Formats: sequence, C-alpha cells, structure tokens
Amino acid sequence: MEPVLFYGVPHGCSFGSIVALEWLEQPYRLCRIEMLKQPWDALYAKVNPLFLTPTLLLEDGEPLTESQAILQHLAARSREAGLGFAQGGREFDRLNEMLAYLNTDFFAAFGPLWILYEKQGLNGVQQELLRQLGREAVEQGCAHLDGLLAEREWLLGERRSLADAYFSGLARWISYHRLFDPEQAYPHLARHMRRLQADPGVQFAEAVERGENPAGAGGFRGHVTLEALRPRLVA
Repeated sequence: MEPVLFYGVPHGCSFGSIVALEWLEQPYRLCRIEMLKQPWDALYAKVNPLFLTPTLLLEDGEPLTESQAILQHLAARSREAGLGFAQGGREFDRLNEMLAYLNTDFFAAFGPLWILYEKQGLNGVQQELLRQLGREAVEQGCAHLDGLLAEREWLLGERRSLADAYFSGLARWISYHRLFDPEQAYPHLARHMRRLQADPGVQFAEAVERGENPAGAGGFRGHVTLEALRPRLVA
C-alpha cells in the first residue's frame, strides 16, 4: 500500500504535510485523526506512542513522526520536482534551516495562544497575558519572514520548496487568532500568504480538513481508517 499520512484536525500543523504530498504528486493515502476526541483510539499508539500528528506510515510499515522529519523524507523523494535537494549541498542546508526555524521558533510563538484556546477557567488577567505574549512572539516571527520575502518570491528564493508547504499550515494560525492585519503590518508576508491561499495543493488540503472529497493533483488515493490499517500496525 502507498504511504499513509495521519493528519490531525482541527487546525493541525499536519496540514503542511498534506500540501507537500499534493505537490509531490506521488501515490499516498490519508487517515483523519479528530484531535479533540478523547481518548484517542489505543491502536494509534502503534503509529505514534506520543499520540501526536502528523505521522507518515511508510510502505514498509515503519512510522515516521515529526513534521520536519516527514518533510525532509518527502523532499528526498521530490528532487526531480525541485522541491528537495541532495544532502550536503547549500540548498539542502537552507531548506533544513528554514524547516527548523518554522518547526521550532515560529511554531512555538503560537504556544501561548493555543493555551488560551484550550484552557478553561482562566481569568481576565491570565487571558490577556497569554494573548500579549503570543502576539509579541508571532509579530517577531512575522517581521523576520516579511524581511526575507521582501527580496524573494518564496521562502528559499525563486521557486517553492517544502518549507512553503509547511508554512501554509502555520500561516492559517495568523488569521485564526486575529492578532493583526497582515496586509497592513507585513505586506511581503501577506503577498506570500495570498499566493499560498490560491495554490491548488493548499486548497485541496483545506477541502480535506472540511471533510470534503476533492480530486487533488492525482496522487491522492483516498482515506483509510485506523482500523483498516490494523494488519499493518500489529503484524
């Protein structure tokens, strides 16, 4: 069977891995994980013992976790498409550097805001503190990316990479938390976000998250349930 990406909804960072698979245009399947449903199916521990998404179940039955590892794995499959680069070269280093930044510093900037989203019973002072901390961190990250995109068409230069695919998932969080108007504050970043929003792979991932059945670019082979994967997971 094709590789299977376990993606989480709502608002999961695994969104970027769906976009990456669409750009790759190689066969794959998806398995939907409703992250707010607790407890998660115990069988998922065979996929990811930390009960996190995304996870990519490879053709040989081995699971690969963590967005950065998954995206680098997909990049290695996509050199002919120009989405990945040979290890050891400067382009590979720049992709690795950008993925690391997005996956650590930029991702973490939203941490206080997701705590505010998830926690119940916080008083007004606690809520305002979390929002302020999150806003300051996200603004710092957006300013950095806006500066880079002032001189580039994509995050790494003149062509898209899997760093842009991953960023497409995080970029949604800027609008979701309604911290500021990117068009006014960070025009170069806003331009990039508009370009991603218009991308067919991003639109495909959005439709998938909404529970629709989009056709995609040709590599998507449909959804599969966790239970249907049991023979591959417990063999």
